Amino acid sequence: MSIIAVIDYDMGNLHSVCKGLEKAGATTKVTDSPQEIAQADAIVLPGVGSFDPAIEHLQERDLIYPIQQAVKSGKPFLGICLGLQILFESSEEGKQQGLGVVKGKVKRFKSEANLTIPHMGWNTLNLTQNQHSLWKNLPLNPYLYFVHSYYVEPDDKNVIASQVTHGTQTVTASIAYDNLMAVQFHPEKSSDYGLQILTNFVELTK
Repeated sequence: MSIIAVIDYDMGNLHSVCKGLEKAGATTKVTDSPQEIAQADAIVLPGVGSFDPAIEHLQERDLIYPIQQAVKSGKPFLGICLGLQILFESSEEGKQQGLGVVKGKVKRFKSEANLTIPHMGWNTLNLTQNQHSLWKNLPLNPYLYFVHSYYVEPDDKNVIASQVTHGTQTVTASIAYDNLMAVQFHPEKSSDYGLQILTNFVELTK
C-alpha cells in the first residue's frame, strides 16, 4: 500500500485531508521530516490560512528545499488550497517569496458589485485538461467546495487544469503538469467528487 507524506507545517486541517486519503485507499504519514518526505511514495501539501505565515513556518522547519526536491523527484505531488498558492513565486497577500516551483503569482479577487470575498461554498469546475488522470470518472463540470480570497495566475497557461468563475472573474482552480498537481478547492470537503479526485491521486502512486 502506498505511503503518502502529508506535510505538517501548522497551516492545515491535516485530519480531514488524511481521512480523505485513507478513505481513498492510501496510508498517510503526517510529517515535517525531510527524510520521511523523501522516502514517501507521494506527497500532499495541504494548507489553510495566509501566504506569509505559511512560508515562515516552512522556513522554520527547513522544509523549503525538501518540498522543492519532492516536486523534482517525479513522485506524485498534490497541493491543496494554500498548498497550491505557496508553490508560486509571490503573492499579493504578503511579502514573502513563495516556493517558486511554478512561475507566476497569487492575486486577490477584484472587488465588484454583489461579489462576496472570500469565494466560499460550492461552485462548478470547468475542466481545461479534461483528460488528466486527476479528473478520471468525473463529469465535465463537477461541483467542488472552495474557500479563498486569492487565486493563482501561472505564467504558462498550459499548466491550468481547471478554472472556476466567481462573479464575472474566471480564475485558475487547479494546475497540473508532469508529476505536479495542485487544486484551489478542498477535495476533502467536496463529498463524492472530492473523494474521487483523491482516489485518482492515490491510484497514481501505485
